[in-house]
Amino acid sequence: MILNGQTALVTGASRGIGRAVASALALAGARVYLVARSRGPLEELAAELGTQVSAYPCDLTDAEQVQGTLAAVLHDAGGALDVLVNNAGVFPLAPITDTTPSVFEQTLSANLTAPFRVLHGVLPSMRARGRGHVVTIGSVADRKIYSGNGAYSASKFGARALHEVLREECAGSGVRTTLISPAATDTPIWDPVDPDNTPGFPPRSSMLRAADVADAVLWAVSRPAHVNIDELRLSRS
Repeated sequence: MILNGQTALVTGASRGIGRAVASALALAGARVYLVARSRGPLEELAAELGTQVSAYPCDLTDAEQVQGTLAAVLHDAGGALDVLVNNAGVFPLAPITDTTPSVFEQTLSANLTAPFRVLHGVLPSMRARGRGHVVTIGSVADRKIYSGNGAYSASKFGARALHEVLREECAGSGVRTTLISPAATDTPIWDPVDPDNTPGFPPRSSMLRAADVADAVLWAVSRPAHVNIDELRLSRS
């Protein structure tokens, strides 16, 4: 129970990496606030994990919903969180010529603006208390370019930049910042792509597992307070 007594908010917690991270943090003793759009799966996970877990259905691209959700979470948490895991996102794949401006804007909204909104809402209380940990779930696509990733890579490169600015601004404040960038990870986000039957993609059997990413998050946030894990890059061995 290495996180006993701590509080954590995990976005995109209803499935995939977010679900695995939320489970790992809860099993390590943290009080976990689950945030995602899908009410049913979110509430099922909360019921599965027990009384120390609360579900907050929220569309993170809706500024008003985010504001209300964060107000409720911070009130319940006593004014500040110990851990924020910004994980929620979308994964559209298409050549630039087939990516509409609307899809591009929606991708940036979900993958970059939404995590900024959440960060903007919880960071001041962390800084005021002099303690906290912000974990950004990135991607191999936040540093490596792939064809068909025009919208996704733009959003993930932006998330990396936001993380790096945050790290500079939080140095010496007591607030720690970690970017975790996994290679392809077998989650439902791949279902529309069907990588096992689509040329150019790794088969699911050669991907990381969501639990692998969750282990990395748990390891980073459980280091001694004087240790900051700036960045972790995960790949399949």
